[in-house]
Amino acid sequence: MENTKSFISPDLQINSWDDVKPYFENLNDRELHNSSELHQWLLDRSELESLLEEDMGWRYIRMTCDTTDKEREQKYLTFVSEIEPQIAPYRDLLNKKMAESPYLAEVDKPEYHNYIRSVKEEIKIFREENIPLQTEIQTEQQKYASISGAMTVTVDDKIQTLQQAANYYKSNDRAKRQEVYELVVNRRYEDAEALEDLFDILLKLRHQVAVNAGFANFRDYMFAAMGRFDYTVKDCELFHESVKNKVVPMVREMLLHRKAKLGLDKLRPWDNEVDLDGHPSLKPFSDGNDLLDKTIQCFEKIDPFFKNVIETMIAQGHFDVESRIGKAPGGYNYPLPANGYPFIFMNAASNTRDVETMVHEAGHAFHSVLTKDLELNAQKALTSEIAELASMSMELISSHSQDVFYTNPEDHKRARLEHLEGIIEVLPWVATVDKFQHWLYTNPNHTRAERSAAWLEISSEFSGNVIDWEGYEKFRPYSWHKQLHIFEVPFYYIEYGFAQLGAVGVWRNYLQNPTQTLQQYKDALSLGYTKSIPDIYKTAGVKFDFSENYIGELVAFVNEQMKSIS
Repeated sequence: MENTKSFISPDLQINSWDDVKPYFENLNDRELHNSSELHQWLLDRSELESLLEEDMGWRYIRMTCDTTDKEREQKYLTFVSEIEPQIAPYRDLLNKKMAESPYLAEVDKPEYHNYIRSVKEEIKIFREENIPLQTEIQTEQQKYASISGAMTVTVDDKIQTLQQAANYYKSNDRAKRQEVYELVVNRRYEDAEALEDLFDILLKLRHQVAVNAGFANFRDYMFAAMGRFDYTVKDCELFHESVKNKVVPMVREMLLHRKAKLGLDKLRPWDNEVDLDGHPSLKPFSDGNDLLDKTIQCFEKIDPFFKNVIETMIAQGHFDVESRIGKAPGGYNYPLPANGYPFIFMNAASNTRDVETMVHEAGHAFHSVLTKDLELNAQKALTSEIAELASMSMELISSHSQDVFYTNPEDHKRARLEHLEGIIEVLPWVATVDKFQHWLYTNPNHTRAERSAAWLEISSEFSGNVIDWEGYEKFRPYSWHKQLHIFEVPFYYIEYGFAQLGAVGVWRNYLQNPTQTLQQYKDALSLGYTKSIPDIYKTAGVKFDFSENYIGELVAFVNEQMKSIS
């Protein structure tokens, strides 16, 4: 039976819980007499979930585009505090109605498997007493964006966001790099206590949610809540060890090479991004419009489908790309399941990293569009391991077409080399952030001093220990504050590491057979979450593997590519 999309009134405006309550009551009270009626019920529920996710999405998007607008913030908080808490118990009732239906086996086809097992897991961990706690958590999490979005520094008599100021780290003027570094870390330090206070609140609330649900700690709760069916804590620990043994030595070698090439006695924290040959920093675009124009040109050279997605999003007003005061930090692709075309948000400041962010988020956007016609909204609920494979693979696939940003071939080489160095550098950072979060939540009664000590110990384990921090020791215990995931989306980070490995594998295949690899890429993305993570990686032509041998093989390939470029 096809979904006629007639369940939700086209005139529905969501201003309060009362506007959507009748739809939940309909689903909960509806009698299901056969598999056909259950199937239509699933479609109707999916339609409602899509609409609600999109409504929530727009509230979040508008708030992050301007964190100073209290009306936007209030609309977001209204959904979080007044609508979502009312949805939660109905969601549990609907999950149980579905799981207990005698007709479920008749509609349980392979592409529903992940959805059904996720629903059963939700039923296991749902506790009504967690509803107000989760509301409070969402409300508190939002404060991170407000605190971070207000951070500015004045450089050369101009007020700048921290993202804009970061461009100075590429300056050949070492004194200027140091000046800006000190401005930035001192500005972050001003809010260190506020962010420590905020995290203390989040830690306590998250731990209580886990205990209420019958878990020993929030880490174990999150593995269940995130539906991590295809790997375990042990696999994460294997990733940590593999990165430490195979990647960290390469990072150390790169840092020592940087120190020698720059002719420095000490490599300082403001020396990590300057060009080793003294070239000025690259300026791949002039402003947001130029960034979008060149993005279209870049993707047109790869596949017309990619170009069309970007053009459609622009036409729909689904981009906000330039950094400005009052805008939340970071970048994201926000799926809008009812529309089908997502929204890309970022803080561009005209540097090479912005190009990487754009093509990364574009990879997510292609994923959203390739899954928009899947039957159920739940099939579009991608695990991050799958989602990040799409985005990180696109960073590498598109790197060959980014000459539209760098018309000088030598500049293009520099940008590609910088990107590949970033891949090697990010894997230890991912391991650091993930291992730190394991420690945070398996030691929920820790003190702030213990937290700082744990961060310093873990970050040292993955750093290569070449950078000299003398005189800046007081800032280091708080350097994790810049990682918004720890505050806003806990445990969403190791996926970047898993997916980065997969992306390198996709890229290696692309260099050998571009046409076949692009087809495998699109085939994998089109699956949404209708297969297991390993099966989706296999469809993309790569392995879901964290072993030391496989990681060593992939980083050796990246190293070879860097040597061929330089």
